[in-house]
Amino acid sequence: MPRFGEALNEQIGREFGASQQYVAIAVHYDAETLPQLAQHFYRQAVEERNHAMMIVQYLLDADLPVGVPGVAAPVTAFDDAVAPVQLALDQEKSVTEDIVRLTKLAREEGDLVGEQFLHWFLQEQREEVSSMGALLTVVERSKDNVMLIEDFLAREVVGDAGVENGAPPAAGGAL
Repeated sequence: MPRFGEALNEQIGREFGASQQYVAIAVHYDAETLPQLAQHFYRQAVEERNHAMMIVQYLLDADLPVGVPGVAAPVTAFDDAVAPVQLALDQEKSVTEDIVRLTKLAREEGDLVGEQFLHWFLQEQREEVSSMGALLTVVERSKDNVMLIEDFLAREVVGDAGVENGAPPAAGGAL
């Protein structure tokens, strides 16, 4: 299997890991009775899961082996309302670096179809880092009154709200 195919299989694990981390963050906010924050991160969890399934579908379409790697346990304890969003932003920045590395690898191996597949992910990551950074700014400003954060999320659309226009097909369909 080409290195690009192996690297995509590893990325499946990172996407599922990101999904699990977002579930853990959502559960934390749910337990704190912050339903808007919880809902935002439940949506993010589904989005990351779908990203993994898009990669699965790409590998299937390319007639490459598909592996479903295990993931490390997510962080589940947080000191305050800011820590989960900071973790989420750090995670999005890390995933962006992963997608950039994958794109460079596809280019290095002359896999133009693979490189083109990743262009959507590059755009998605730009949006994810930007929207998570904006949410972090709001959470930091409002950390002493978390209901202001809830108010903000009830009024504003942060990110793509789960609508991924132009996204590659996901194995099993986007659920």
